[in-house]
Order: sequence, then C-alpha cells, then structure tokens
Amino acid sequence: MASVTSHVKTVNVDGGIDVFYREAYPASAKDPKALPVILLLHGFPASSFQYRNLITRLAEKYRVVAPDFPGYGFTVAPDSRKYEYTFASLTQTTLAFLDALKIEKFAVYVFDYGAPTGFRVMLERPGAITAIITQNGNAYVEGLGQPFWSGPQKAWEDPSPANLKALEYLVNFDTTKWQYTNGAPDPSSVPPETYHLDYYLMTRPGNAQIQLGYLVNYKTNIPLYPDFQKYFREHRPPTLAVWGKHDQIFVPPGAEAYKRDNPDAIVKLLDAGHFALETSLDEISSDILAFLAKNGI
Repeated sequence: MASVTSHVKTVNVDGGIDVFYREAYPASAKDPKALPVILLLHGFPASSFQYRNLITRLAEKYRVVAPDFPGYGFTVAPDSRKYEYTFASLTQTTLAFLDALKIEKFAVYVFDYGAPTGFRVMLERPGAITAIITQNGNAYVEGLGQPFWSGPQKAWEDPSPANLKALEYLVNFDTTKWQYTNGAPDPSSVPPETYHLDYYLMTRPGNAQIQLGYLVNYKTNIPLYPDFQKYFREHRPPTLAVWGKHDQIFVPPGAEAYKRDNPDAIVKLLDAGHFALETSLDEISSDILAFLAKNGI
C-alpha cells in the first residue's frame, strides 16, 4: 500500500466560519494541489469522521478533502456570525471553502445531507464537477424512505410546536445508533465510536435544535430535485451510485432513478445499510478507484 500524507486543518471562510477539514494525498506527491481532487461531503448526524478510512484509500492517488459542515463535527460557527442553519447556507459555506482552498474542479462523493448540498454546488458551478459518486445520496422523490420521512414531511406541511417536538426522537442516542446498525449485515462490525461521537456532538448546547432545523429545512431541497435531474440529463457527468440496499432513510429506488436521467450511470446495490462505509469499505473504495480510472480521472 502506498504511503499517504494526512492532515486535519481549519480554514476561516464565509464571514467567520472556522471550517474543520481532513485532507490527504500521496506522500510522494511533489505538488498535491496539482492532483485531481475528490471532495467528500458527509451527512446527518455525522461529520468528516465518517470518511476516516475511505480518505486514506483514495489518497493513494488523489487529493482528498472532507470538510465538516456547520453544526457538525469540529467546524465552529461563532454566535456573533448568526449563522442560518439551512441548506442554502451550507451551499454558500461549501463554495467559500472551495474558493479558500482554490479548488476549481473535483469529483464529489455525496451522502445523505451531502447530496443536496453537493448538487446545489453543482448547479452554482456546473463546470466544476468531474464525476459524481453517490452513496445513499438522494435526488429523487422515490428515494425518500417511509416511514422515516413521514414525521419530517408532516412538519414541512405544518411546523407546529407539536409536530416539531415529535421529531426530537431523531436526535436521540437510539436513533443515532440505529442509523449505523440498521441494515448492516453484521451490526457488531460497526465501531461504536461512530454513533457515540455523533450523539455526543449533538448533545452540545443548542445543537439538537440545529439538527431539527436542518430536518425541517430539508423540504427546500425537494423543489430542486427536478433541477438536479435536468443537470444529470444535460451534462451526463460520470456517475456511480453505490448504495446500501437495506437503508430505510434513502431507499434503493432513489439509486435506480439516476439511470433514468443518465443511462450511463452505474448503479450498484450493496448488502449494507445507511452508513455503508462502515461495513463495505473495501468494496466501495475499490469501485470508486476503478470508476474514476475508467473515466480518466
């Protein structure tokens, strides 16, 4: 296995947001900034930590960058910034992050919340995306699993105090653990530090409300689904949909739908759940490397 240089860093962007990120590249690289970039965008309730193992696999050949979104991991949005925790804000912060690192082109790995954020970035900068790897990263209504989304959808239609309070179970420990272990072929193979870290970070003062705010704000992504799909049809970016088929949050029809707009998309369903990397790292990393090589990236 090739030697990899890895870093954890922070960069101040978007009017005062200290974005924490992980970066890695081949140790032999004379100029890492000249390497093709893979941008890894995490989901709820995780952070770039979910990519801790994938990063080093991909960094044997590529410059790999994985930021923590505001409200997650170790990124800090100071109170004085009065940050609005919405997907529109996540998009602008991600764009500012890319500008700060002078990243103009990249393949993007999207998962969960990383999908609408990455696809919004895609619409803002249509020439920036060299390829899409979507791992349970949804862009289709049929990908919204039930009953998981029934509570949020009720709150989208009527954000009453009662409907918002009914969502609080989504930020408790049991649900956090369930997201990692449900659908895993062997739940005992999922490291407990994953869901314990996510839950611990959600217990920070005010963070649970931030997470509930994102859940409600997810409704703003649904009207953009047709725009995402139009991009897929018109630009035909190389696309690999590698999907945990037992995921109850973003279900397999959401993976298959990518072929409707881009017939060249590769769709692969794995014996895995939502956080498929925890149990299918070898398969996913090998598929990504083969996919990128096939497309000359």
